[in-house]
Amino acid sequence: HYEANICEATRLFDGMAALLSAFDADGQRWGIVTNKHARFTDPLVTALGLAHRAACVVSGDSAARPKPFPDSLLFACERTGSRSERCVYVGDDARDIEAGRAAAMGTIAAAWGYLGEGVAIEDWGADRIAASPQTLMDELASLPLQSIA
Repeated sequence: HYEANICEATRLFDGMAALLSAFDADGQRWGIVTNKHARFTDPLVTALGLAHRAACVVSGDSAARPKPFPDSLLFACERTGSRSERCVYVGDDARDIEAGRAAAMGTIAAAWGYLGEGVAIEDWGADRIAASPQTLMDELASLPLQSIA
């Protein structure tokens, strides 16, 4: 059912289109790393108009192990020629932050989105917490980075 109705009601979170446009205007490379399988990710990212803009799109089945393991984040670095310690990973679940830290990336917890259940966002161990896409730029400015995933 999901595959047949991909992007039927899916939209970017409020503020994300402006944030990604700001990254593009600044020449900042960004990518997508998700645990969603490629058969769902690729058509969704294309339908959202992001496929040609993202430096890379890495799905949960693109690497040996999905998040919370660092494999998919390190694969994204390999595909973009980026060093992980110069990247920042932004995620809305504790497993995202765990994967980012294991990949030696800076981490920012997104306090919007799907927000995994169980552990309070303050306890995920992220370097920073962004309240919204609008405040993410301020958080990014405080971390050394080359790319955003």
